[in-house]
Amino acid sequence: MKFTVESDIGLKRKVNEDRAAFVERPDHFKLAILADGMGGHNAGDIASEMAIKEMEYLFKNAISKNFETTHTKKRWMFEVIKKVNESIYKHSLKNEACSGMGTTLIAVLIDHEKCLISHIGDSRVYHFTPKQVELITRDHSYVNILVENGEISEEEAENHPHKNVVLKALGTEMKIDPDFYELSMEEQSYLLICSDGLSNKLSVDEMSAILTLNMTIEEKGKKLVQLANDSGGEDNISLVLLSTSKEEV
Repeated sequence: MKFTVESDIGLKRKVNEDRAAFVERPDHFKLAILADGMGGHNAGDIASEMAIKEMEYLFKNAISKNFETTHTKKRWMFEVIKKVNESIYKHSLKNEACSGMGTTLIAVLIDHEKCLISHIGDSRVYHFTPKQVELITRDHSYVNILVENGEISEEEAENHPHKNVVLKALGTEMKIDPDFYELSMEEQSYLLICSDGLSNKLSVDEMSAILTLNMTIEEKGKKLVQLANDSGGEDNISLVLLSTSKEEV
């Protein structure tokens, strides 16, 4: 499996509050993490940094027994997210400048082709296969509730004035309940983990077009960021791109 990580400040923001990482263990297990920080006098970057660093540390130091089955993986992931959430929340209470800070979180635990995805907020995971594109996660956002209740269409949601209102974030409350998804990556497929700075600017067709170009995976990652900036770049833009394509150079 090949991967690339990109995080760009964009064209309008003064601080990059996004963080992204890809962590590999000696026993073949891997963890892709992406966090989009928010709130508290630009303390969003502190929240996202804490989330990434603590998850990375706990993953590297976990015993292999935690990853033996889907059940043990999910239990480990839930306990880690619970611990990280408490750390960020307590930090926000102790530091006035960090009051109200939080972050989205995508964490993907990778066991060969099997992926266990945990999700909080409105960062996204897309699965691109030769036959289709699937949005794996469902945004924890105000407009997504309206879509699910049939009050507005998905097209209307894209331009809704409250599109960026997130209903669930890591570190904003003492308890957190992440969503979990499972998938197996097919051959010749991609997993794109991204902040809304990318997904708000690029259509699925535009993403797919870049992934089919004759480029290295690193070049494809940079091209996705470039196109988001070319389309306005109002937000920070971050991604982790994974590939099982044998043609990938």
